[in-house]
Amino acid sequence: MSDNLLSSINYPTDLRELHEIQLPLLAKELRDFIIDIVSVKEGHLGASLGVVELTIALHYVFNTPDDLLIWDVGHQAYGHKILTGRRENFHTNRQLGGISGFPKRSESIYDAFGVGHSSTSISAALGMAIASNLKGDFEKQHIAIIGDASIASGMAFEGLNHAGVTDANLLVILNDNAIGIDPSVGALKDYLTAVKNGKNPRQNNMIKSLNIDYSGPIDGHDIFAVIKELKRLQKAKGPKFLHVITTKGKGLKQAEEDQVKYHAPGKFDAKSGEIYLKSEEKLPPKYQDVFGLTVLDLARKNEKIIGITPAMPSGSSLKFMMDALPHRAFDVGIAEQHAVTLSAGMATQGMIVFCNIYSTFLQRAYDQVIHDVAIQKLPVIFCLDRAGLVGEDGATHHGVFDLAYLRCIPNIIIYSPLNEIALQNILYTAQLGLDHPIAIRYPRGRGVIVNWQSQHFGKYEKIEIGLASCLKKGTKTAVLSNGPIGKNVTLALANLNNPNTIAHYDFAFVKPLDEAELHSIFKTYKTVITLEDGVVSGGFGTAILEFASHHNYSANIKTLGIPDEFIEHGTVDELQQYCNIDVKSLEIIFSTK
Repeated sequence: MSDNLLSSINYPTDLRELHEIQLPLLAKELRDFIIDIVSVKEGHLGASLGVVELTIALHYVFNTPDDLLIWDVGHQAYGHKILTGRRENFHTNRQLGGISGFPKRSESIYDAFGVGHSSTSISAALGMAIASNLKGDFEKQHIAIIGDASIASGMAFEGLNHAGVTDANLLVILNDNAIGIDPSVGALKDYLTAVKNGKNPRQNNMIKSLNIDYSGPIDGHDIFAVIKELKRLQKAKGPKFLHVITTKGKGLKQAEEDQVKYHAPGKFDAKSGEIYLKSEEKLPPKYQDVFGLTVLDLARKNEKIIGITPAMPSGSSLKFMMDALPHRAFDVGIAEQHAVTLSAGMATQGMIVFCNIYSTFLQRAYDQVIHDVAIQKLPVIFCLDRAGLVGEDGATHHGVFDLAYLRCIPNIIIYSPLNEIALQNILYTAQLGLDHPIAIRYPRGRGVIVNWQSQHFGKYEKIEIGLASCLKKGTKTAVLSNGPIGKNVTLALANLNNPNTIAHYDFAFVKPLDEAELHSIFKTYKTVITLEDGVVSGGFGTAILEFASHHNYSANIKTLGIPDEFIEHGTVDELQQYCNIDVKSLEIIFSTK
């Protein structure tokens, strides 16, 4: 790979020394560099390939870092990172101790705003622009780059609504490729498609109607056209909006043709683009597939069952139901608040709603969970994928707060299945009818039962709400675990020389707690250890401490889980080790009890 240009660029000041005619070659080199690294190290591929020309043009025209670039979500920021002092370290992307997979203020002065979740860029950039005006700096540029999937979110519209009544020096660039992680959905997508096809009269332009200067659409891969328009907009005052058309995965044939798979394809051949197949060894199922297959099976037997997800049909495996029963499974786009209240509305009419949202994304709909669901005791079934530590996506994506932020809400049941069988059984139990909403949380990755689908799928058993179970008896110490992290306890105990002193209980229900079992435990054991894959502040362990305090038990209680800090990126195994909840750390802890 020729890298004569790219190797000479350490910062955007070097980029601006190039002649404009050299930039297409630089774009090719930058694409090749991203492909070469991501093919080996893994990461988000398609989004960054799609904005190579736009990225180069932005740093070529604007005086970054004095001018501020805010990338929405940040999946598309690899080129930006490479051009802003991180080319030599890019091979450490998303690895423990390496650079983050998303823009991060503490990592570089070129990362004007930390991101990871969608639809925040316009509000952040507008805040910066208004602050610049207040400080008398009317020349500074503030640029938000947002995708067509992200701009459909309510928060993005809130930002546009405000921007249109200000004189802020704001430029919103719509990177329109008709896809987020999955294809974009909704009426706004249809509108943008009409604009791209020239079918929408300019006088009906919705952006112009908000008093924002609209230009475009232009070809985002014509770097000369992009630079020309950016230079024009650089001189224009007030809020501006540039509509840019790009192709996600541009420059890699397979990534262009299968944009969902190549969003984050894992390891692949950099030249051919072919994704390396996983080992032929039979593996346990992914938890998301256990959810997707089970809900589809239940929905085929119960016509009241509805599936809802905010823009994650593939990631959550609700796509199984969407393909088979499209009139009863809905992708509502990046709109977590809407997804929750839509579910609540359906529940008032007797529908059985499985609302599937990543744990970290339900944080964005917290008020709706309280106000629209829990207060009214509506039996919405929240299925929280990616609970616990998720690995390389880091602090913005770890699902470690849900136990704490849900446990304080009245009228809600919280359950973490120990394994695949427990997950399918709680899904079955929930659709039989509950008097309260329930949050079912499960991790990213695979379970533990290799033959789950052939031996267990569809063989449902009702779970009694609020019961814990004793997995192993002991004499001195009781370990109380919540959810799949309990397998670490089982493995650790199996490696001890004298495991008979330690009992192990599965407390799948964090709310309601099995108080009868807890009374028995505290009357029997002098030491109680709690284990969870959520934050210890306010989580499962805190619930046990509260119980012990309320009933005046004097046992020594040790809480294990995620410490009171934001955990960075790394593999799940590495991060569990950092938090002292991996098998080896538990062995050490248990051996002293």
